[in-house]
This record gives sequence, C-alpha cells and structure tokens, in this order.
Amino acid sequence: MRKLNFYLMVMILSICVLPTSTYAAEKNSSDTPKEIPAEVQTMMNRLNEIKKMDKSELSSSEKKELRTEVKTIKKNLRSSNQGVYLSVGAIIIIVLLLILLV
Repeated sequence: MRKLNFYLMVMILSICVLPTSTYAAEKNSSDTPKEIPAEVQTMMNRLNEIKKMDKSELSSSEKKELRTEVKTIKKNLRSSNQGVYLSVGAIIIIVLLLILLV
C-alpha cells in the first residue's frame, strides 16, 4: 500500500510538471524584446568596462576596489529581478511534506 501511494504521488507530480514547462517555453519565445531599465543598463555597461580594462598595471588596492565594485553591481542586478526563487532544499522539503500528508 505504501508503494502504491509513492507511485501515485510520482505520477501526479510528473503530470503537473510537464504542462508547466511547455507553457513556460511558449511564453519566453516572444518576438518583442524586453526593455531594460536605464539603471540596469548603466550597471551592465560598467561591468563591461571593467571586463575590458587592462588590470595588469593596477595596484593591488585598485584591483580590490574593482572586485568589490563588481560584487556590489552583481548583487544589485540579482536583487532587481524581483522574482520568487525556491532552493533545492525547499523543494525537497515541500515534496516530503506532500508525501507525509498523503
């Protein structure tokens, strides 16, 4: 009986995952390009400038400042997405709760 519950849960989860992934693929294939906000574009331009720099002539303190600047810019870019993200651990906990409750 326990195996039957497990197989039913796996089947239900697999059925739920397939339609959402195909719907997400259709939604992302839009013809209109997404507009990038001006502040995000300036941060991206700064990152490209730092990548193109010749860092061999810089002192260690200047290199450290560049590294910290790159880290802060990347952190700001990640936080500007405003999305909801689930970690792998959270997904495993949710699945385990579903299995235990059924």
